[in-house]
Amino acid sequence: MAVRVSAYQAKDYTGLIGMDGFSDDLLNNHFTLYQGYVTNANKLLELIAGAPKDGKDPRFAEFNRRLGFEWNGMRLHEYYFDALGGNGRVDETSEIYRKLSEEFGGFENWMEAFKGMGTIRGIGWVALYHDPNTGRCMNFWIGEHHVSHPSGAHLLLIMDMWEHAFMLDYALNKNKYMEAFFLNLKWNVINDRFKASIRCAGK
Repeated sequence: MAVRVSAYQAKDYTGLIGMDGFSDDLLNNHFTLYQGYVTNANKLLELIAGAPKDGKDPRFAEFNRRLGFEWNGMRLHEYYFDALGGNGRVDETSEIYRKLSEEFGGFENWMEAFKGMGTIRGIGWVALYHDPNTGRCMNFWIGEHHVSHPSGAHLLLIMDMWEHAFMLDYALNKNKYMEAFFLNLKWNVINDRFKASIRCAGK
């Protein structure tokens, strides 16, 4: 009997069209790429459900290896787009502002470190995580979607540093892209993620 798997649905981010610093072409291309991750994640879940459950079977093994890349590609883009469309202003009385100021000796110090990671050569993501076990906030460089994530930590903010996120508008000028990214952040979304992580930790 075939196993039915609930399909993931791509979110509609067309409301971001017209955002300052991001051309319509760049955003539409990025949305198409995101839709591809959703489609491929769903395909792999269906294939895994119908494949022989044998780790020695090359099909089963490859389907499961690939799922982490496609699923994380889908979900990381959702974290990315969900935090965009704002005015970039952070409330200095917010929990996340106070936390980052405390952890890094000032909010601007955190931002400098975060942007500095964005200039690392190669493709990847820059991520801000909260570790509920220690209460710390930490920046991480993530290469491919399915590697380098800190286990047990909660993702607060992610910045796409793959070429498709900036090349069309900024060529190799990553600093200009990051400036546009920060000018469009919804800091209330990031703050809500932080508060949710604290609640999960019971602290």
